[in-house]
Amino acid sequence: MPLARSLSMTSLNGLPQWEDEDLPVEDLLLFEVSWEVTNKVGGIYTVIQTKAKTTADEWGENYFLIGPYFEHNVKTQVEACEPPNPAVKKAMETMKSQGCQVFFGRWLIEGSPYVLLFDIGSAAWNLDRWKGEFWDVSNIGIPFHDREANDAVIFGSLTAWFLKELSSQFDDKPNIIAHFHEWQAGVGLILSRSQKLPVATIFTTHATLLGRYLCAASIDFYNNLEQFDIDKEAGERQIYHRYCMERASVHCAHVFTTVSQITAVEAEHMLKRNPDVVTPNGLNIKKFSAMHEFQNLHSMYKARIQEFIRGHFYGHLDFSLEKTLFFFIAGRYEFSNKGADMFLEALSRLNFLLRVHKTDVTVVVFFIMPAKTNNFNVETLKGQAVRKQLWDTAQSVKEKFGKKLYNALLKGEIPDLNKILDRDDITIMKRAIFSTQRHCLPPVTTHNMIDDGNDPILNTIRRIGLFNNRTDRVKVILHPEFLSSTSPLLPLDYEEFVRGCHLGVFPSYYEPWGYTPAECTVMGIPSVTTNLSGFGCFMQEHVADPAAYGIYIVDRRFLSPDESCNQLTQFLYGFCQQSRRQRIIQRNRTERLSDLLDWRYLGRYYMHARHLALSRTFPDKFEMEPSAPPKTEGFRYPRPSSVPPSPSVSQHSSPHHSEDEEEDERYDEDEEAERDRQNIKSPFSLGALPEGKKKQHGEYRN
Repeated sequence: MPLARSLSMTSLNGLPQWEDEDLPVEDLLLFEVSWEVTNKVGGIYTVIQTKAKTTADEWGENYFLIGPYFEHNVKTQVEACEPPNPAVKKAMETMKSQGCQVFFGRWLIEGSPYVLLFDIGSAAWNLDRWKGEFWDVSNIGIPFHDREANDAVIFGSLTAWFLKELSSQFDDKPNIIAHFHEWQAGVGLILSRSQKLPVATIFTTHATLLGRYLCAASIDFYNNLEQFDIDKEAGERQIYHRYCMERASVHCAHVFTTVSQITAVEAEHMLKRNPDVVTPNGLNIKKFSAMHEFQNLHSMYKARIQEFIRGHFYGHLDFSLEKTLFFFIAGRYEFSNKGADMFLEALSRLNFLLRVHKTDVTVVVFFIMPAKTNNFNVETLKGQAVRKQLWDTAQSVKEKFGKKLYNALLKGEIPDLNKILDRDDITIMKRAIFSTQRHCLPPVTTHNMIDDGNDPILNTIRRIGLFNNRTDRVKVILHPEFLSSTSPLLPLDYEEFVRGCHLGVFPSYYEPWGYTPAECTVMGIPSVTTNLSGFGCFMQEHVADPAAYGIYIVDRRFLSPDESCNQLTQFLYGFCQQSRRQRIIQRNRTERLSDLLDWRYLGRYYMHARHLALSRTFPDKFEMEPSAPPKTEGFRYPRPSSVPPSPSVSQHSSPHHSEDEEEDERYDEDEEAERDRQNIKSPFSLGALPEGKKKQHGEYRN
């Protein structure tokens, strides 16, 4: 038996490198398989797209993505080219000769990875035969009416066919790793294992099928994980065959991974296997970084949002925009899973607190959750038209005023301010003021909703009475459409909108990871998350005092819903009490956490999964070092040594000023940033930490 090669990693300029010179990447081929390669459906697209550069830097020409071919996606995202690997080219030609359409090219994203796309339609004539073969190896029957599951069988069969044609050309090396994402790609994994292909397989679940269905049904999911009759629950929801495909994929894989610790607990009960590795989702930080300009970008885009507010609340603009905070929630319209129900209840309680304490702070809350609509409503469009008309009126009067002032000063005179505006100017201004009168409240939604009588957000707004009254300190705006810079209402892209807001609120009940708060973090915007989201658990593990860094974590796992809602209300109320300086300090701290979410750091977990798969598939060639898996010690941000950025809401029952000037002077941004930099290291070996490093995470704690 040949000597097994030891697998471990070191870092060079922050990027992973193979430690063993006898194990060049040229001896390996990596394929990642997903239904969302070049095909945006949900969050998996973001995972694969943002991770591509880091993986391509590591694997070079030996990294390939496999996905479905959709012409409209390929035309705009993929540049056709010839496969650089002759074995890949031969496998493609074999499939093409038997009537299957296979497309190869470079995906035009950062990293420009190679993509191999299968045309599902061209192979659909094989469906019945492939469903029969799948039944023979798994005893899973696929209903004819479930198109998504049928497409998954075609896609998986094509993937397994390709891997078979490819692996049959190799003798000893290169060795193949195939990483499958979600149940739609799982059929290819099951078939590859049943055919005993020499391929190291990894399966990643980003959310369990049954978990999402159960949470959407308002079931106390996490406290009853051990009580569910899994087969019965899946059957009642008519997803039993999909559930079986997912579970079979999990148990067939050499290595099973999931995206967060909370999803690992879920997978243990729903899918009956403990994940071998937790692979957190990251972001390509370069895309979001604005160097030290992110505070300026916040001011710029906040001003754009304020313009929208001036139009939306015309006639009711009796609050100061300088003392107005913008909160938002965004994502799929899953009322309970995304926590919109708890957020609305907390807003009702926040409104009560702000009114009782007679604060001059106003909170405008945006719900960016797409729903079925009949376009913009008239009242919203009218508001922006009135705002523009007032602006034009003010500009014309200002121009006349300026000319008269200019001429008077040229003559050496101080103009009579009572005469500088004539009667026509006064009349124009009076008409402009009269045009701002409205006999209804500012609308709570920007669009005409289809079936608004059954819309859960609007029904909750009706129940709690947040109708944008003058006395309300919390104003609500539902924008049931994704944001676009071409919109006539709010002409901002999502990233620009996020930068202009003060706080993102995502009190999700079911959130395997949570890209929305992660995106807020890398843009320097504080956010609210929960300990039931992967992101929230990750931050609790890595940051000693998340709230000091602008990450507020609501306990939805161990508190009752009412207690969780009160905790969320206190977070929001405490944020409203911050001074402008405190918010700036907090944004600086939040933005510094972006290093934690960089794929250059988080990519190590995927590397470990690949190493583990190789050692399990080819034990005579590869072995894992006993130091694995990766450790997270040494990556824990301490509590900032300066004063907390927000008042302690538990010690005050009414609004109060920020800490006194003497304490404020303790904040030194450069000194604090340097301490944080020392607590986020470049990726080190997968082994244990060197002696002396283990106390580092508490070194600067007060």
